[in-house]
Amino acid sequence: MSMTRVALVHDYLTQRGGAERVLLSMVKAFPDSPVYTSLYDPEGTFPEFAEIDVRPLWTNRFGSLRSDHRRGLPLYPNAFGQLQVDADLVVCSSSGFAHGVRTDGRKVVYCHTPPRWLYDESRTYLRPLPVSVRAVARTMASTLRAWDSRAAATADQYLTNSGVVRDRIRSCYGIDAALVAPGTAIDPGAEREPVRGCPSHFVLCVSRLLGYKNVDQVVAAFEDLPDVSLVVAGDGPERAKLANAAASNVTFVGCVSDAQLRWLYGRCSVLVSASHEDFGLTPLEAAAFGRPAAVLGAGGFLDTVVDGVTGRFFAKATAGAIAAAISDLLANPLPRQPILAHAAHFTEEAFTHRLREALSTSRALSEARL
Repeated sequence: MSMTRVALVHDYLTQRGGAERVLLSMVKAFPDSPVYTSLYDPEGTFPEFAEIDVRPLWTNRFGSLRSDHRRGLPLYPNAFGQLQVDADLVVCSSSGFAHGVRTDGRKVVYCHTPPRWLYDESRTYLRPLPVSVRAVARTMASTLRAWDSRAAATADQYLTNSGVVRDRIRSCYGIDAALVAPGTAIDPGAEREPVRGCPSHFVLCVSRLLGYKNVDQVVAAFEDLPDVSLVVAGDGPERAKLANAAASNVTFVGCVSDAQLRWLYGRCSVLVSASHEDFGLTPLEAAAFGRPAAVLGAGGFLDTVVDGVTGRFFAKATAGAIAAAISDLLANPLPRQPILAHAAHFTEEAFTHRLREALSTSRALSEARL
């Protein structure tokens, strides 16, 4: 595939999340590939993108969208649908509308999840937005679901990150996606930078502070754990609300660099997450440091955490259930070596190998059909 011209397409580069880390791994797999995206905020996403050929679409002219991409949800199908990408292979990293691009080459979609705001009946994804934006989104939902389905059908192959998303893709599109699990880019041996204000011993939560991440329940759990400290790394619109409700044993450190994140993983006793993740990358990052995780027993965590070996599941995202799982891990520490061995299956190198293998298979099948 060395002579193949590859282009990457990603929904938006305005935050530091798991999908953006996966995209960075894709860039390492195809280092000379341009990245097309609807929005690009260099300060809001990972700094590594500054060294990459990022090509934003016309939607990037609107600063209000870069501050909250959800405000422009009805615009992105048109923006991506107008984009003709000149490449032999286009890999779309999508949980939104990036899969709608046009190309004369092969198109492979790495789907993090079908668009939440179109298929999540609970509407939790849209709840923080202004009433006017929600109204437009609801009015256009039926039309955009039809567009989304047509766009999905233009792909030569679908890849995805976890079993739960594979089932979701089959339900939404009738497509059987191949499972290609991401890997972690965190190197435990790299430089670490201390984070000021942290207690000497703590449980760690790494998350964007959005309502559907259930960080409020994680914070509330520590009211029942007065002798245990929680450090929350990450930022978002819920930060002030969470901080006001938090007990004195909870510390918010905001966005951190990778060096600081390595320090936090290395110093914490347990990682905790109560969100319904599509994949669940943070427990694997913690596992690379030999740290166990207390996580919601659902979604992508079913693929990334082995209950009783690398962490503990709790059945519901409630403060009581979270507190009980953390207490169990602190009272009954799990052996470190099996945690490290599990993490070794999810390295960035393993992901790029799996990705290249899947793309080679896709190419062979495509040529066979010709």
